[in-house]
Parts: sequence; structure tokens; C-alpha cells
Amino acid sequence: MKLCAAVILALIPSSAMAFAPSFGRRISVSSLFSETPTITTRPDGSYSLDGEEIRGPITPMGNFVLVRTKDALSASVGGILLPDSSKERPTEGEVVAHGPGKLHPHTGVRITCPVTIGQSVLYGEYDGTALKYNDEDMQMIRDDDIMLYYSGRSIKLETATPCRDYVLVKIEKDNLETESGIVVAASATKDLEDCQGVVVKVGEGRMCSTGEFTPSPVSVGDEVKYRDYAGSDVKIEGENYQCVRMVDILSVVPLTDA
Repeated sequence: MKLCAAVILALIPSSAMAFAPSFGRRISVSSLFSETPTITTRPDGSYSLDGEEIRGPITPMGNFVLVRTKDALSASVGGILLPDSSKERPTEGEVVAHGPGKLHPHTGVRITCPVTIGQSVLYGEYDGTALKYNDEDMQMIRDDDIMLYYSGRSIKLETATPCRDYVLVKIEKDNLETESGIVVAASATKDLEDCQGVVVKVGEGRMCSTGEFTPSPVSVGDEVKYRDYAGSDVKIEGENYQCVRMVDILSVVPLTDA
């Protein structure tokens, strides 16, 4: 059977027993998982992975998360339909199963998974490994790759939550004016990198070695400056945002009253 080496999977019944070296005691494999995977089988009740028959559902290990990918965009900004080969790679998906989380290499504290089965997640364009599982397109990503998570079919600002040490920043793409007074339309500057904006949502913080969270250094409403190319573009309800890690924020920018 050909399995992708980049993805760590286990085909172990939930009733099996295993040793957990970091804790030195024998525990049930099923106790390592916060939720039961909700995998649907094929019509004949069988399972498959990348075209090969397997004997049961796959179980993500460590901090891997299995997501069912959502459809790629089918039209360009101008409304022109794109062929399949030109569509953007999906970066949204629904959580189907996840591992118990990774162990901190120095303290042995388990860093639990930040998302639950059924939630939708947004991750980086080139993150993860593509799988064909039970004839469905899926992606195996790490929980570190998740930028936002939300409930429902489509992402909305009120339901979007930055994942842990991510911050959601509102980007204003207005017309710009050069030193000579010439107004430059936003369409002409679409490829310029934005690295400043207003914080609209913050995650719960960065988890440290003790399993506790270090709170965000910025608050909602702060104008922040961050490293060039550190943000990931997100479009929510027609508005432009960027997801930025807290460690990439350079400073809070004090604004003068208008």
C-alpha cells in the first residue's frame, strides 16, 4: 500500500492499548483523542486512502488535523469563469478528525488541539498534504497552520476567531497619493504589500511550555505595524483583512486625532 510519508497516520482500533513514554504509564489509545472522528465510509461501507483499500478509518497523530477541503474559487475578480487548472488551491476546510496535540519537547506538557470536529478552518495556501480519503478531497495539516476557525458554511467576521497567537488586522485599501499629488487607484497598487492596519480580533495567546497562554500584546482597536510579508490575506464579507502572528507585530502606532 502506498502511503504519503509526509503524513503521520495510525490505523489502530480505538480499543487498542498503547504505552505513553512521556508519562510512563499504560493508557488507552482512545483516551488520547478529545473527540471521535466523524468519517463517513464509502457507499459500500469500505475505506480508501489515495485509491488504496484500507481496513478502517485513519487516525491523525500528534497535532495533525484532517480537514475536508472546500471548493476552490471558480471565478476571477472580474467574474470570468476559470478552468479547473487555474483555480486557486483550497485553503478552507471542515475539521473531520484531529490528534491529541503535540508534547512540549522540554516539559512533556501536551499542547492540545485548538479546534473541534465540525468547525471550519482557514490555513495557509501551501500548508499540509493532500489526501484522497474515501473518494473525497481532504488535507492533513498541523494545528500550527490554522490561522482562523469559525462555525457555519462561510466565514463571517462575528464568527471568525483567530487561532491562538494570530491577530486579525483590518486593511484599508484606499486610493493613494504620490508626492507630486497624483492620485493612484487602489487597483494599481494591489500587488503592494500591506503591513499596517487596525486590530479587530485577537486570539487567546501563545501557549508556553507550561500549557498556559501568554496574552496578546495588542488589543482590539490598536493600529499596528508588522513585518513586511508577515500577513496572510483574508477576505471576509467583502472586506480586506490579514492574519498576523503576534511575534511579527513590530509596534503599536499612536494616531493623531483627526
